[in-house]
Amino acid sequence: MPALDVFLQQKLQLLQARHARRSPPVAEPQEGAAILKEGKKLISFASNDYLGLSRHPQVMKAAADAALHYGAGAGASRLVSGNHPLYSQLEQRLAAHKQTEAACVFGSGYLANIGVIPALMGSGDLILMDKLAHACMLDGARLSGANLMRFAHNNLDHLHMLLEANRTQHHHCLIATESIFSMDGDRAPLHEIVALAGRYDAWLLIDSAHDLYQPAVIRHPSSVIQLGTVSKALGAYGGYVAGSRVLIDYLKTTARSLIFSTALPPAVIAGALAALDVLAAEPERADTPLAHARRFAASLGLDEPAGGIVPLVLGENERALAAATYLEQCGFWVPAIRPPTVPAGTARLRFAFSAQHQAQQVDTLLDALHTGGWV
Repeated sequence: MPALDVFLQQKLQLLQARHARRSPPVAEPQEGAAILKEGKKLISFASNDYLGLSRHPQVMKAAADAALHYGAGAGASRLVSGNHPLYSQLEQRLAAHKQTEAACVFGSGYLANIGVIPALMGSGDLILMDKLAHACMLDGARLSGANLMRFAHNNLDHLHMLLEANRTQHHHCLIATESIFSMDGDRAPLHEIVALAGRYDAWLLIDSAHDLYQPAVIRHPSSVIQLGTVSKALGAYGGYVAGSRVLIDYLKTTARSLIFSTALPPAVIAGALAALDVLAAEPERADTPLAHARRFAASLGLDEPAGGIVPLVLGENERALAAATYLEQCGFWVPAIRPPTVPAGTARLRFAFSAQHQAQQVDTLLDALHTGGWV
């Protein structure tokens, strides 16, 4: 066996021993919240398609029509010839929703973060990031070369202490957090963080990827950079940043993950636009996953979730994997979430609720958890 393969095989064996080896499942979407996995129909509580728009007839038709009209792919980066007409339409709609002057669509939420943060921050600057912020935000901070410090999750006192001790020693300062955290389902204290940012002349980056796409609950000053995704609640694909016109103009010239990536296919952009049309006509769609999540959490004695995510922390990897296997046998798809996605010792089941779920499905899931002794 070649030396590289020997080295990698040893690495895989170590991952296997820690119950940390992963293998992506093949899951074919079905009607409602169901998937077909290895020939077995399961009710999925794992999808980030919170509003059930990825298979909405209006969204699928718009995507299909755009593919027939514009072609399957964009063919180039946006700054060359891939900036097809649908891009400007989507960016205008996203900016209007976020109540900002402009927006810029990236190839994914990950690409948005690793493009935006290094474009704004560099050597001699300071980034203060929530300890549980998503990996793409952490990677963006590391790429920037700025001094990175982490504050305890949603801990305003710790953030204040770091600002007080370090702000004057750095040229620019960026505070980075999520609105709703992807693995814990709780919300950041944004009003208080905005106030701290203003007090210490800091910029604020908020990643709202896991929000249910409801109207903004806080009016942000121009020093706030809002990131989001069309890959989750909007049921399509891609990420975006919204903010002032000058911010967006600057990022379109400097964000490397935008400049050097092929543009998104027209079908994807058209699907996102159609999803926004559906939400404009049915704003109540966001109420359903939130109601399911809160009823589920209350039944288990867990903290009230801010959105459609409810974690059930089980501890070690083996226990989380066993619980996931049990639920699959009961007809549910809820894969175990393990480090490094979450901190060591906090492996969990992460339940994601959708507008596609029925109340009876939630009740049956609760019965299975109680019967199996997982709660």
